Amino acid sequence: MAHTDAVVTGSFDGAHPRLAACAHCASRTANLTARHPRVDVLGVGISAVDPHMALDEITRWIENGERDYVCVTGVYGVMESQRDIVLRRAYNASGLSVPDGMPMVWAGHRAGAHWMRRVYGPDLMLTVLARAAERGWSSFLYGGAPGVPELLGEQLVARIPGLKIVGAYSPPFRSLTADESDAVAAMINASGADLVWVGIGAPKQELWMAEHRSSLDAHVLIGVGAAFDFHAGLKPQAPQWMQRSGLEWTYRLATEPRRLWRRYLFNNPAYLGRIALHPPRLRPPVLQESPWNA
Repeated sequence: MAHTDAVVTGSFDGAHPRLAACAHCASRTANLTARHPRVDVLGVGISAVDPHMALDEITRWIENGERDYVCVTGVYGVMESQRDIVLRRAYNASGLSVPDGMPMVWAGHRAGAHWMRRVYGPDLMLTVLARAAERGWSSFLYGGAPGVPELLGEQLVARIPGLKIVGAYSPPFRSLTADESDAVAAMINASGADLVWVGIGAPKQELWMAEHRSSLDAHVLIGVGAAFDFHAGLKPQAPQWMQRSGLEWTYRLATEPRRLWRRYLFNNPAYLGRIALHPPRLRPPVLQESPWNA
C-alpha cells in the first residue's frame, strides 16, 4: 500500500468510500445501505453505535452471509489517519468503526449522537465470542507474539463453554511477502472460520483487514489489538473507573511508558487542538457500494 504524509483533517469520505479502501479491493460490487450513521471526527467516520448495536450488526452479517470488517477506533487511529490517507480510507471502508475510547464517545455526543457508548475492544471480543459459542460460529486468531494466539485460544475456550477456535497464527513483525500473504489467506480459509480476530495493533490491523478482506472467506474480521494480551493474561487492564472516565490512557502509559509515551503525549494534545478547529459532525447512513458481498 502506498502511504502519504498529507494532512487529511478535511471531510469524511461519505459516498462510496469502500471502493478506494486499498489497491487490493475486489472489483465486483453490490449495493449496500449503511445501517448506522457515522460521526465525522477529523475525517474518520466513527460508527454511532453502542455495544448492543455493534453485536447485533455483526450477528446480522454472519446470519445473512455478508462479509465485512470492524475497526476498534480511538484517538490514536484518528490522529494516525491525519498522516495517512490510506489508513483513513481503511477506517471509512469498514462495516463498523466503533468508538473504542471515551473521546470518540464525547465527540459523538457533541455531534448529536447521544445514544453512542464506548465499544471497548476487549469487551466486544468477549461479547461476540459468547454469541459465537451459542450459535456455533468458529474463530481464527491472527496476531500476537509467538505462542500468544495459542495461549489466548486456550484461555478463551476455558472461559467460554462451547467456543470453537479453529486456528491460530502469529505473523512475523515484518511485512509479509506476497507469497506469505497468500499462504496465510489460504490457511485461514482452510480453517473454515466465520470470524477472524486480528491482534497486530493499530494501524497495522486496520490496513491488513482492508487489504485482505476480499481474499478471506470468513464473514467478519475484527481488529482488537491489545485484547490478545489482555485475555491471554499477559497484560493487566485499567480499572473500570479509569476506563469510564477516559483516563485509561494514563494507566497504559504508566505500565508501558517506553512504547506508548510518544503516542499519548503528542497525539492527545494535537487531537484536542484539531477537534476545536474542526468540530465533529453526524453523517446520516448513505447508500454505499461494497466490494465484499456478492
